[in-house]
Amino acid sequence: MILVVNAGSSSIKVGVFGTDLTEIMAGQVSGIGGALAHLKLGSEDQNVAAPDHDGALVMILQSLARQGINATALTAAAHRVVHGGTSLVAPCTVDDTVIAGIEAATPLAPLHNPNNLAGIRALQTLAPDLPQYASFGTAFHANQPDVATAYALPKEARSMGIRRYGFHGLSYAWIVTQFGDALPDRLLAFHLGSGASLCAIKNGVSVATSMGYSPLDGLTMGTRSGAIDGMAVLRLAKIYGAEEAGRLLNKESGLKGLGGSNDMRLLMAADTEAARFAIDHFCYWAARHAGSAIVAMGGLDAIAFTGGIGENAAPVRDRIVEHLALFGDVPVHVVKADEERQIATDALALMKGAA
Repeated sequence: MILVVNAGSSSIKVGVFGTDLTEIMAGQVSGIGGALAHLKLGSEDQNVAAPDHDGALVMILQSLARQGINATALTAAAHRVVHGGTSLVAPCTVDDTVIAGIEAATPLAPLHNPNNLAGIRALQTLAPDLPQYASFGTAFHANQPDVATAYALPKEARSMGIRRYGFHGLSYAWIVTQFGDALPDRLLAFHLGSGASLCAIKNGVSVATSMGYSPLDGLTMGTRSGAIDGMAVLRLAKIYGAEEAGRLLNKESGLKGLGGSNDMRLLMAADTEAARFAIDHFCYWAARHAGSAIVAMGGLDAIAFTGGIGENAAPVRDRIVEHLALFGDVPVHVVKADEERQIATDALALMKGAA
């Protein structure tokens, strides 16, 4: 069995998968570091003590054992790591070199990579003989051409790692996996949730994506602004200070900033001008960015939607597709997101390759 670990700042989500990729159990510990953390895993739902990630994983392993899954039954642990930088561009076995690479990429994802590393290190302590694997959210986009990833900056700035990376890569990899041999040559994929992006997938490979140096860029999102002129960012930073400007752009903007809520369901149910405008903005800019992606692919053969909004908000899908009608009547697919199963798939492939 494979234990999939997605470690965040105050939570650890886990899933247990069989070698046939059947999900056996899933859950999480939330509120890590707080006065009272909460475990919800399988049939257990209770408050626990989890002062740190080590403590949370202890609670998870103990809960699994109580429900018949002992640590000795696990054959591997597989982790989601948000950013692999320019060196970690494919799923891999975790060793000292990989840990150093994740650390090196931390300045590119300071809010995420340290938490991902905490999960890896906690398991190294708790189950030192358990093989660990890592899948990277940026890796799917790693083979984009330089012309697609480079910002038009001086060489010194570019040498600092200031470039487009792209995110939601595990989601797009899962979409490709689900199509199998029926994968369209030129697929426009939308991951629409609280975070939103799109990807131009040509012959199974990412050739362009809407997110850039960070997950802030591109489409209008739940609380993130999406694309915004750099001079506007500098002005906000001058007025509010860099930290507050960053919070405004990441936490108070997007659908929330325009319509008063980051929940598309509430906006669709609201009969207000602000809610209607927020939805219009979301759909319009998704299509605007899609036009760029279609150019990068040299055409369009099919569209796929995934994520909470992409899967469940049919009116939003329909409006985006209407905007894209000039590119022809192409098949539209809805793919259920399952990044955890993609991570397990990556780990299983590495395990088979090492056998």
